[in-house]
Amino acid sequence: MRVCLNRLRMELGRSGPGVGASKWIRLNVGGTYFLTTRQTLCRDPKSFLYRLSQADPELDSDKDETGAYLIDRDPAYFGPVLNYLRHGKLVLNRDLAEEGVLEEAEFYNITSLIKLIKDKIRERDCKTSQVPVKHVYRVLQCQEEELTQMVSTMSDGWKFEQLVSIGSSYNYGNEDQAEFLCVVSKELHNQSYGTNSEPSEKAKILQERGSRM
Repeated sequence: MRVCLNRLRMELGRSGPGVGASKWIRLNVGGTYFLTTRQTLCRDPKSFLYRLSQADPELDSDKDETGAYLIDRDPAYFGPVLNYLRHGKLVLNRDLAEEGVLEEAEFYNITSLIKLIKDKIRERDCKTSQVPVKHVYRVLQCQEEELTQMVSTMSDGWKFEQLVSIGSSYNYGNEDQAEFLCVVSKELHNQSYGTNSEPSEKAKILQERGSRM
């Protein structure tokens, strides 16, 4: 009788996901082994991992020599996915990009995780877009006859900000040649060169003078 009971238990252990199925499942993801429970993989009934844990006959899944399910994906990004199924929180190391985990979540079809990561990416991009634009300023001195040409030929993102008259410099024939200080600015997209993005003291003074004229 005891021998028959032991044999029955062995048969139930081989019977797959039904009664008596093993609680633990071993996964070989890109050459890295993960050990988790069947309950964890069943968190999302519509996911690939749920079907895998239930030995879905329509799912073509192979096993390695140790009996672990073979999954040809990046193990570094599978870790956060598995941990999310374990405790419902998304925890990422600094060297992992949200986009990489999103790719894995979409592959495994874990809908709640897909939504969570998309929200995080949207929030991150929104914060990035709200960073104030920096500018670099220059003050150029020119004569009246050079002013039109200088303003019309500004390029490389430079634009006119302020024009301040500083009087006449000398007489040219019978006419005085007026001189101007022209304040121009440019958006600063790369601050790695140490360029000062704030207006210089001279530029600030000229802008104040020009606003009072």
